[in-house]
Amino acid sequence: MRTFTGTLARYFGLRFLATALLVFVGIFMLVALLDYIELMRRSSDIPHVSALLVAKTSFYRVPQVTERILPFCVLIAAMFCYLNLSRRLELVVARSAGVSAWQFIAPALLVAFLLGILATAVYNPLSAILQERSKRFEAELFGHNPGAMSGSNFWTSQRSSEGLAIINAKTSRDQGVNLNGVTIFTFDNGGHFKQRIEARAATLEAGAWRLEDARINQLGVLPADYPVYELKTSLTPEQVRESFATPETVPFWELPLYIKIAEHAGLVAAGYRLQFQKLLARPFLMVAMVLLAAAVSLRFFRFGGVQKMVLSGVSAGFLLYVLSKVTEDLSKADLMHPVAAAWLPVLAGGLTGFIALLYQEDG
Repeated sequence: MRTFTGTLARYFGLRFLATALLVFVGIFMLVALLDYIELMRRSSDIPHVSALLVAKTSFYRVPQVTERILPFCVLIAAMFCYLNLSRRLELVVARSAGVSAWQFIAPALLVAFLLGILATAVYNPLSAILQERSKRFEAELFGHNPGAMSGSNFWTSQRSSEGLAIINAKTSRDQGVNLNGVTIFTFDNGGHFKQRIEARAATLEAGAWRLEDARINQLGVLPADYPVYELKTSLTPEQVRESFATPETVPFWELPLYIKIAEHAGLVAAGYRLQFQKLLARPFLMVAMVLLAAAVSLRFFRFGGVQKMVLSGVSAGFLLYVLSKVTEDLSKADLMHPVAAAWLPVLAGGLTGFIALLYQEDG
């Protein structure tokens, strides 16, 4: 019986693993296709655009997008796997042989936990590296039209012996060291406006921002263009990271160092702490997704209600996603500790699936 159970466990585990990989590859290809079409549309007005460059830019951006939906890939895969096993009456045979529901979901829980470890330790650093490379390709593609590049506006300020400067950039690369689509407003020590500087790109060097293709606008003076213009700064790369670098672009293994550097520089490291805790909780979130999926997909097909089961699973995953976004926003607003914000959705999803499955199987 032990040999039979072990063989059956390997069978269920491999079936779940194959389904999870199939779902992930399918979603990856779909996201890559949609992103490539969108990038081709935005670059259609660029003369002599390289299709290979567009493809590489799109392909390098996809891993970070798919990394965010990995838990939902596991949820869909587990639901599809168990519904298919139930439809083929394999679960009925397993139950008739004395195998409980806890025994044939245990392999999926183990596989999901291992997938979560791989996603945190391997896939996350890889996606972060590829995301930085995609930004370089995107800057090369839209180098003369920063407004066409994807991304949000970033703001920071600096104070030097010459006064205050407020810096805005459409996009950033290399953790904020390289900026594109830069606009700088400078003020003297008395708070009076001095000039507005617009530049295609900016690079942080020792003691200065190196601005490329800069235009200086001053009151009562005609605009002046400079191929290269230097603006003094007291900012360090560590200080710039807090404003321009998003925690999602920092690899998992480098997050502790970034947290330490930010705290040493007297900066708020809540974003890095939250990202680090979310990555630590990812294997357990994968397990919670399997529990949720098992709670809504182990019912026999002959009892009907398959559509309701699938809808219940999708709704549970959506509510868990909403909860994670709410806790994330609360953490960023310093209203919740990063540890609580990262682990609360995991506990909520895991306990919900565990209690529902316990009620169904053991009354």
